[in-house]
Amino acid sequence: MARYTGPVCRLCRREGVKLYLKGEKCFTDKCPVQRRAYPPGQHGQGRRKLSEYGVQLREKQKARRTYGVMEGQFARYFGKAAQKKGVTGEVLLQLLERRLDNVVYRMGLASSRAEARQLVRHNHFAVNGRRVNIPSYSVKPGDVVRVRDGSREKTRFKEMAQPQARGIPAWLEVQADKLEGTIVRLPNRDEIDAPVQEQLIVEWYSR
Repeated sequence: MARYTGPVCRLCRREGVKLYLKGEKCFTDKCPVQRRAYPPGQHGQGRRKLSEYGVQLREKQKARRTYGVMEGQFARYFGKAAQKKGVTGEVLLQLLERRLDNVVYRMGLASSRAEARQLVRHNHFAVNGRRVNIPSYSVKPGDVVRVRDGSREKTRFKEMAQPQARGIPAWLEVQADKLEGTIVRLPNRDEIDAPVQEQLIVEWYSR
């Protein structure tokens, strides 16, 4: 399946906000969004007024790039959200937050969602005692996500078994010393820090 393999900082600059795609670099002064706060490319510094369509498209792209999903996959998430009860935009973000790679990132066991996705694919995690290597696997309340026994001694996880600067959301209960976390409940909108206006995404798909 096709996936973007170019410089991820370029994506943040295109959207004009930090999407935290580069891990620890995003928290330093070396972040390109701070150093060059304009879109990439030859005409990046030119003035341009976005149409209503353009504003909605940028919000959709921002959400898609934040969680690292492809266009078709994102559309399927929206389709599922539209069929569920509740506010469609909030349900969409909940579905994205419930992805296993995102949960691993939120637990502080990876510096970025891209790294979390790679760790999941390399069979380092188990859900409820069963190995899961599908980054898009959807967790539910009560599930326990933990580093598998065969991976616990790896230096990478020993380094990550520390409280993270970005904090752990309240819908997750993490035991850093055990390298595991429990999904306590579904996240509320104010606990999802994705820099998007989900209503604009709903409007884009409702065209």
